Amino acid sequence: MTQSPRRYRSGMTATSPNETLRLAVLLSGGGRTLNNIAESIQRGELNAEIAVVISSRPDAYGLVRAQNLQLPTQTVPRAAYKDDNEFSDVVWQNIHAASAQLIVLAGFLSLLVIPKDYRDKVINIHPALLPSFGGHRMYGRRVHEAVLDSGCKISGCTVHFADASYDTGPIIMQCTCPVLEDDTPETLAGRVFALECKAYPEAINLIASNRVAVEGRRTRVVTRPSV
Repeated sequence: MTQSPRRYRSGMTATSPNETLRLAVLLSGGGRTLNNIAESIQRGELNAEIAVVISSRPDAYGLVRAQNLQLPTQTVPRAAYKDDNEFSDVVWQNIHAASAQLIVLAGFLSLLVIPKDYRDKVINIHPALLPSFGGHRMYGRRVHEAVLDSGCKISGCTVHFADASYDTGPIIMQCTCPVLEDDTPETLAGRVFALECKAYPEAINLIASNRVAVEGRRTRVVTRPSV
C-alpha cells in the first residue's frame, strides 16, 4: 500500500502567505543561529516572529543576544531535571504558553521528547551532510574535525525535522561546499555556517507556506502550498 504524504499543515501553522508564523527558538550556546533568524525577519526575508527563546543552560550567551533583541526568554536547565521526559515537559509548557507554531532548534544540545501532536513541527540544522557525521555529541568543532579526518571533499549543512533521536529525522534541504586542502575545523566551520545562514530561513519559509510534504523518511517540496 502506498503511504499518503503528510503535508506540514495543522491549526498550529500559518494558513496564508500573509499570516506570520510564530517561532520558538531553542538553544544552549552562543545564539548565532538565533541572531541569523532574527536578522532575516528584520530584513523582511522571513515572514515569522520569534515568540520565545528557550535555553537549556542559564549561562548561554544566546540569552544575552535574545535580550538585546528584546525577545522573550525562558531558561529550563537540563541539569535540574532527572530525565529527558521531565525536562521536555517543562520546555513544552513554555512553548505552549508562547503559542508557538514551529519549534526551531538552534544549537540545542539536549534531547527533546516530541509529543505526537508536534510531529513535523520541530526542525533542526546540522553542520554536515546527514546521515554522515551526526548523532549524540556530534556538534560544533567535533563535526568539522570528523569531516576533515574522513578525507571528505564536500561538506555542508542539513535542515531536517527532529524526531526521537539525534539527527535522524526526515531531511528538508541540504547545501554543500567544498572541503579545501588547507582547511582547519575553524575555516570549514565558517564556510558551512555561511550556508546555514541561507538554508535555515529558506526552510522556515517553505514550511510557513505549507510547501513541505513528508512521505515516510523522505520530504518533498511541493510547487503550490497545501489547501
